[in-house]
Amino acid sequence: MDVISAFFTYGFLQNALLAAVLASVSCGISGTFVNINRITFVAGGIAHAVLGGVGAAVYFGFSPFAGAIVSSIFFAVVLGLVKLKISQHEDTVIGALWAGGMSTGIIFMYLTPGYSVNITSYLFGNILLVSQSDLIILFVLALITLLMAVIFYRQFVFVSFDEEFARLRNVKSTLIYILMLSMIALTVVILMKVVGLVLVIAFLSLPAATAALFTKKIHLIIVFSGLLNLIFSFMGLSFSYLYNLPTGATITLVSGVVFMVFMLWRHFYARIFK
Repeated sequence: MDVISAFFTYGFLQNALLAAVLASVSCGISGTFVNINRITFVAGGIAHAVLGGVGAAVYFGFSPFAGAIVSSIFFAVVLGLVKLKISQHEDTVIGALWAGGMSTGIIFMYLTPGYSVNITSYLFGNILLVSQSDLIILFVLALITLLMAVIFYRQFVFVSFDEEFARLRNVKSTLIYILMLSMIALTVVILMKVVGLVLVIAFLSLPAATAALFTKKIHLIIVFSGLLNLIFSFMGLSFSYLYNLPTGATITLVSGVVFMVFMLWRHFYARIFK
């Protein structure tokens, strides 16, 4: 009851919950396609390379959010082409871009004159510091990802399961795949505020993986994943408030624990009732 009362009393908790709702919309969609395409490493490359854009934006006097958006889309295109065209060495190239992006961001932040930045705010996020202006940006990004999913849903599904069939249906597979990665990239920018860049992949993939334990229908995975994201966020916020824990890490830990519990339950249930 203390937690419920706090959500009605404190504006920062209300902003945090609204941010969680917006993140849940995007995560439910993007996380599902990360899961079914098995592109966690690609999504991780985008997530961590984003720090390069954040650092460059800070150095040149632009909004860190703007830098994150531009760099996320850029790296989505680059990593999409790498995966499609350089499959033999894709892990190495993605790893290099992952490390290079983060290193570039840290160097730019260090070189920024008169800017004392706490880099942990980008690496681990702080949903409790989300402002009204941040919420507007998060709303716009969530709306864009939702529209992309609605408009290109069938094409995303075709490319995810059968590229050859997609080509027979006159689907431009390369373009659609890069659009899908761009949608995931925008979700990464949203999650940067919620759980931080280090924990993005866990929060992007675990709710979708949990939902996939109970249904194989993509539209249901999207819905259940979004609901689970919201539940995990609320639980993480509550535990964080009650026990003074890091919010992003707590939200991610909750999602990981729930996934492990349900995965083990499914495993032993199948063995017992087989």
